[in-house]
Amino acid sequence: MISLPDSNIRILEPVSELSFFDTQSIEVAREISPLEAWNIIMSQPQPLLRLAFQVRDTVSSCFGVRKIGGFSGRQTQQVVSGDTLDFLLVELDFLLVENVDTQTLVLPERDRHLDVMTCISTGEHSVAVTSSVRVHNLFGTLYMIPVGIAHKWIVRGMLKHLRQTLAA
Repeated sequence: MISLPDSNIRILEPVSELSFFDTQSIEVAREISPLEAWNIIMSQPQPLLRLAFQVRDTVSSCFGVRKIGGFSGRQTQQVVSGDTLDFLLVELDFLLVENVDTQTLVLPERDRHLDVMTCISTGEHSVAVTSSVRVHNLFGTLYMIPVGIAHKWIVRGMLKHLRQTLAA
């Protein structure tokens, strides 16, 4: 894990070495923590995200990738590095918290096909969601074609929901 220069954003490795990189940010009405941003974003998972997980699970399970199922929407009040956030897997697996501080929440997922790192970072009145991916094989490459497209729309919707919730 490295930090992007002059920011609190964490990624897997230098951008030039990544297979996929996306960062999106918004200005928000008040300062919030990365965990609070996570809780608001995940409180009402989008229909597109639910559909994406269903398609992902159906296709990926044919290639030996475990089913994820989606997010539960349950709130988490406090985490420390090494904790798990409630990432509701069919087999009750979880998403590891690799790093957490007052401005970043780093959530990796690694398997034989790809490594993914999502970083939620906050500033005084801003929130950014950054995803970095390194693929390991052909399946990972093929998987990222539709996921890379859908990802940008999904994150955009999540950030819109966050902004609207904080403005209310």
